[in-house]
Amino acid sequence: MVVMTRRADLAEFLRARRAALRPADVGLPPGERRRTQGLRREEVALRAGVSVSWYTWLEQGRPINASLDVLDALARALQLDAVERDHLVALAGHPARTSAGEGGDVVSDALRRLLRALEPAPAYLLGPRWDFLAWNRPFGSLFPAVAELPAENRNLVWVMFADPDVRVLVGDWEREARRVLSQFRAEIVPLRDDPAIVALVARLLATSAEFAQWWPRHDVGGFETHRRLFHHPRAGRLEFETQQLVPAGEPDLRIVVHLTIPGDDSASRLLAISDE
Repeated sequence: MVVMTRRADLAEFLRARRAALRPADVGLPPGERRRTQGLRREEVALRAGVSVSWYTWLEQGRPINASLDVLDALARALQLDAVERDHLVALAGHPARTSAGEGGDVVSDALRRLLRALEPAPAYLLGPRWDFLAWNRPFGSLFPAVAELPAENRNLVWVMFADPDVRVLVGDWEREARRVLSQFRAEIVPLRDDPAIVALVARLLATSAEFAQWWPRHDVGGFETHRRLFHHPRAGRLEFETQQLVPAGEPDLRIVVHLTIPGDDSASRLLAISDE
C-alpha cells in the first residue's frame, strides 16, 4: 500500500512538473500542432537520456526502480530546484527521513521549557504530522483558539485552510497558505500512508476549495525565514520574523518562532494581552 501510493504520487508529480514547463523554457520551438500542455514525454526522456518507454512507465506509476543518477538527470530535465529534486528522490523510494515512530508526538519537559524561554516571541512545537504539540503564552495570545480546538483539528494545515478566523488573522493569506502547503507536501512523503495524514488530506479536500485546487499541483518547497504579518483583533497589526529550529535528537519535530523585529513593539503588545 505504501509503495503503491508513493508511486502514484511520483507519477502525478512528474506529470505536473512536465506540464509546468514550456518548450521555450528548455530552448525548444513552440510548434504549430502542440496539443500537450508543457513538454512532451519524449522531450523529457531525451533531455534526461532515458528511453521514452521507461519514462512513460514511470509516469504511469509502474513498479520500476530509478537510480539516483537517473533521478538527477530527470531533475535537470524538468528544471527542478533543490527541494523539488529531494521530493522526487523521496517519492522514488530513496527517502532521507523515516516514518515517525510511536514517540513522534511526545513533548519532553525540556522542549516545554525551551518554548517558555523564547518568550516574548510567540513559538510553538510542530509534530511530524504538522500538529500543534505545544506552545508558549504569546502564541496562545496570538491564536487563542489553539487551546480549544478538537485534537483532530489542532493541525497547522487544517487551521490555515479551514479556520475562517485564521484567514482574517494571517496577513497575505494566500501566499502564506501556499507556502504552508508546499512545505507540508515536501515533508510528509514518509508519512503519506499514515492514517492521520490520509484523513487530514481527505477532510481538507472536502472542506477547502483552495486546498482542493492546489493539492493536485504537487508544489513543494522548503522553509525560508521570512516576515509574517498578522491582523490581531485586540493587539492590532503585528509583524514578526519567522524562524524554524530542529531540536537535537528530534528530527521529526520543528520549533517555529516568530522573532521580534528590532524597533517594533509587536511582541510587547502581544505580551500585554498574555498578562491580562
